Amino acid sequence: MVNLSDLRERLLQEKQQIMQRLKQNDHFGLTRTSAHDSVGELSNYDNHPADSGTELYEREKDIALNEHTEKELHDIERALQAMEHGTYGICQICGEAIPLERLEAIPTTMFCKQHSADQVVSQQRPIEESVLSPPFGEFVVHEDIETFDAEDSWQKVARFGTSETPSDVQEDTVHYDRMYIDAGEQIGYVEPLETFAATDLYGTGITIYPNIIHEQYEQMLDDGQLMSPLGDLPAYEKDPYTS
Repeated sequence: MVNLSDLRERLLQEKQQIMQRLKQNDHFGLTRTSAHDSVGELSNYDNHPADSGTELYEREKDIALNEHTEKELHDIERALQAMEHGTYGICQICGEAIPLERLEAIPTTMFCKQHSADQVVSQQRPIEESVLSPPFGEFVVHEDIETFDAEDSWQKVARFGTSETPSDVQEDTVHYDRMYIDAGEQIGYVEPLETFAATDLYGTGITIYPNIIHEQYEQMLDDGQLMSPLGDLPAYEKDPYTS
């Protein structure tokens, strides 16, 4: 059976371990002046934006880990003080004794189960998930049909700007805000014919909706004297069309 002295010893050991860990890692590197200082950089002036982004992410993670660890240390110290004052094991809300099983599981608790602070699980999610999930926001796959994939997600974000310069883009571009790879690629379909060819829900009733891409598609086939962009059809398939 666990008693008060066992819990005190356990809390003291955890406190010592946490303080030692914070001392060894300099509070997760937060005692340094800046993020680039933690990776040995004198300045981040010449760093690629992606490298700076990685350092910022790691810095934010260190801050979160440090806050979490310091909260653990605070809770331990609060529990030890309660032991000194003789209030340990008594719920601060209702004044009833906290079951020993709960104290054994959570020795830093100051509340009984009915009055614990975490009664409701938060449903709040990071704001980024509104455009990234379910995976990639508009990412929809039905069998072998992709209407919006991960590449389209990148292109949608890249429209707001990237670190690319004109010398980084091999394609001819007219607008500076389209300086990213495959900027001219359409979103929502793979082959050009998907923009003007349609069927009903059962794959029948093929219908053509003429547009500029349809005209360019037909012109490309005519110039190459082809029946398909993948190459000419075999004679036994082409003859029925041309005869």
